[in-house]
Amino acid sequence: MNEDVDLTIIGAGPVGMFAGFYAGLRELKVVIVESLADLGGQVTNFYPKKTILDIPGYLNVSGKDLVTDLTKQLEQFEQKKLLGTTVTDIIASEDGFQIKTDQQDNFHTKGVLLATGAGAFEPRRIADDILGDNVSQNIHYSIHDSENFAGKRVLVAGGGDSAVEMALQLEDIAQNVSLTHRRDKFRALEHSLTKLDASSVTLETPYTIKQITRDTTGALLVTLQLARSEETKDVIVDEVVISYGFQTENKVMDGWSIDLDRNEQNQILVGQNMVTSVPNVYAIGDVAAYAGKYDVIATGFGEAPTAINDMMTHIWSDAKGPAHSTALTVEDGAVKR
Repeated sequence: MNEDVDLTIIGAGPVGMFAGFYAGLRELKVVIVESLADLGGQVTNFYPKKTILDIPGYLNVSGKDLVTDLTKQLEQFEQKKLLGTTVTDIIASEDGFQIKTDQQDNFHTKGVLLATGAGAFEPRRIADDILGDNVSQNIHYSIHDSENFAGKRVLVAGGGDSAVEMALQLEDIAQNVSLTHRRDKFRALEHSLTKLDASSVTLETPYTIKQITRDTTGALLVTLQLARSEETKDVIVDEVVISYGFQTENKVMDGWSIDLDRNEQNQILVGQNMVTSVPNVYAIGDVAAYAGKYDVIATGFGEAPTAINDMMTHIWSDAKGPAHSTALTVEDGAVKR
């Protein structure tokens, strides 16, 4: 690919996808670059079945359905998508930036919008020395198809929103569900905790997993150790789901020619207009940091129009202000006013 574009969006999670759609409403020529092979980022790869409760306009929506709807929205415009592609360098020029990728897709862009989330991510895995022989096939770090757990005894380990949601998701499918956490309290939304209290999920707290082996029947024998104690108890299950969060990194940015101000968590510092320390480079979603920021998808959705509209005032001096979306329709990939 060798061409000029108006805006390059790096990252195609839900926030990057919505940014691509909104840029279409502003009739920008866009390239979306995503290091993973699919749209949807972390939601697609780890939480496709998770019920998401904080998206405006949805009573509740699964991660998979949210990405499906965002894809339909995005596909109203012919935005170029480079999937399975990593941006290896961003080089400032007089009238924008040169983008280089690991797939030899080099092109010029007027502006850059970073929506990379926390960067490359990998689930935090249970320590190998805890696992006995031949148990790894029954240890899971996400739920792609809940039917694989139908009629089974399941233990979910973790204390955050995702762990609680996974346990609730499996409650009506599995034979029984237990949820273990090293503390008595869970770090989840109050609404989810209310549902958990009313559910049939068995709480095993405050315990940590000491060992997972197999019993004489071939089932998983999970030994739990009471916090701050030598006391243990055994739980017999068929499957274990680990939800200990993610290890993330944005090290790829270290190799870019542009120098972005970042905090200790490697997030990019932005102003109220979402601009970074480099003019015409913006950041939104989990990768962006500012005082009072709360990292949820809905926040990133709101940041996208702010960034794109501000960028347009700097790149095109004659750019008109954004029209209300109620005054716009889209036909054959073009905005009709």
